[in-house]
Amino acid sequence: MKAIIQDVYGPADVLELRDVDPPVAGDGDVLIRVRAAGVEQGVWHLMTGLPFLTRAFFGFRAPKNPIRGRELAGRVEAVGKNVVGFRPGDEVFGTAEGTFAEFVCAKEGRIALKPVNASFEQAAVVPISGTTALQGLRDSGRLQPGQDVLIIGAGGGVGSFAVQLAKVLGAQVTGVCSTEKLDLVRSIGADHVIDYKHDDFADGARQFDVILDTAGNRPLSVLRRALKPKGTLVIVGGEGGGRWTGGFERSLRASMLSPFVGQALKGLMATERQEDLRFLAQLIDAGSVTPVIDKSYPLADTPAAIRYMHDGHARGKVVVTV
Repeated sequence: MKAIIQDVYGPADVLELRDVDPPVAGDGDVLIRVRAAGVEQGVWHLMTGLPFLTRAFFGFRAPKNPIRGRELAGRVEAVGKNVVGFRPGDEVFGTAEGTFAEFVCAKEGRIALKPVNASFEQAAVVPISGTTALQGLRDSGRLQPGQDVLIIGAGGGVGSFAVQLAKVLGAQVTGVCSTEKLDLVRSIGADHVIDYKHDDFADGARQFDVILDTAGNRPLSVLRRALKPKGTLVIVGGEGGGRWTGGFERSLRASMLSPFVGQALKGLMATERQEDLRFLAQLIDAGSVTPVIDKSYPLADTPAAIRYMHDGHARGKVVVTV
């Protein structure tokens, strides 16, 4: 099969399209023919090995799994003898290791039936970004109907899901994004938009019950000024920061400061759960959430897809078709 391979850490130039042996499903695995694969920030971290902290889990000198990609949508080809929830022919979406390939093996608990009303491309961009937004707002943020929520990075991959999910949860939504993404953020349901290039959301004029920060580069002091005295800040991912710990250092500082202030300050490390995939699929089929895709690239152009995503200009998500 064809797959996107890397032998060393580095920029997108280290990625190569090669022919490799297809995977074989173990007893608890589902073998999937990949139709599309989402491109998210975790792909960039595993490709570059930055921050260096990631290498402690994924390989010090080189990635343990040389095939990149983690989000997917496709069709089940075979199942292991212990798999009970899927059968060949099922259309599924979820996460696995090495999805920039024609075939991949996934664990049963990390996939779900694809939303009927979504294309493979739309379904492929949901599993990580969608569940991250859901867990950030519903679980960590404990967002309630009628509350005011500020979503920083509202026009990006996680942010575009967060805006729509916050509306599903009954919140009043303010999205922060660049000038180029204002119309997009309005179109997916934001009640108010702030252009960070021209306006300061932390000027004290307004405070929020919940802030979901997907951008990863603002000091805690700035974010706290925009947060109500008993509000909740949720920091998503580990963007920004130094080469050793990246933005995870900011999440750690937030957790350490939180017990000493009235505000709840949290870092989020999302968990990939089948029940969340099913919930998101229901919302997509109901028309309450629509995956936003900026660009689609063929498998051979995966390096270009990752570059475009990491540059931060994508309106919503980027997807690779296989």
